[in-house]
Amino acid sequence: MTTDLFILTGASRGMGLAMAEQLVSPQHTLLCISRHTNPALATLASNAKCQLEQQTLDLQSPVVAASDLTQWLNRAPKQAFSSATLINNAGVIPSIAPLYASKPTELSNALRVGLEAPMLLTSAFLKATQDWGVPRRVLNISSGLGRRAMASQSAYCAAKAGMDHFTRCLALDEALQANGAKVCSLAPGVIDTDMQVQLRSAIASDFPDQENFSQLKSGGLLTSPSDAATRVLAYLFRPDFGATPVADVRD
Repeated sequence: MTTDLFILTGASRGMGLAMAEQLVSPQHTLLCISRHTNPALATLASNAKCQLEQQTLDLQSPVVAASDLTQWLNRAPKQAFSSATLINNAGVIPSIAPLYASKPTELSNALRVGLEAPMLLTSAFLKATQDWGVPRRVLNISSGLGRRAMASQSAYCAAKAGMDHFTRCLALDEALQANGAKVCSLAPGVIDTDMQVQLRSAIASDFPDQENFSQLKSGGLLTSPSDAATRVLAYLFRPDFGATPVADVRD
């Protein structure tokens, strides 16, 4: 029996973990790439007779991560898969501060994890699966902050804006291929995650939007990671996925 292959980054917590949990199925093979493994996810997959591998990789070293993915895909029995999907979900929000007050290491880390790693992993995925002869998809998890500027968040906003635009370029590339991948950079809405806690807890003088994020929480306007994952995966499985290279799950 063939299975659908899903490769998912940032799968150990938050919406990434929720997506991984919802993808657990005997009909699926999951490769989850995170800094940490999740024992509960492994148990869930085992009970469901779902093939799961959790790789502990730090996307701060994207060249290494892309090389490891290439090796994994080259070893994989391509005839065992009826489709292949890469979901670039991992991201990092650096300390909330104006650019001049930001730490160089945090700026570099945010751009490596949020932009460089998705580009290199996508390149590795597309090259390794080019001759598999099965439908392929790339889903990049973006953010409304890639489309709206925000003070004290230049690195995160820049990474997500870059993700949007490289996805537009990628869609043009893949449209020229005989079995080109369907690609989309998707904003998942406002989710109740650790990032939201960080934004709400920021010093208002450093972060003019702090009150807005506090009101999202107090007003009950945040989506749970589970509900957000459901909406994102529903979008992924739409028959017209990839028709719009940059989209919002709320559209």
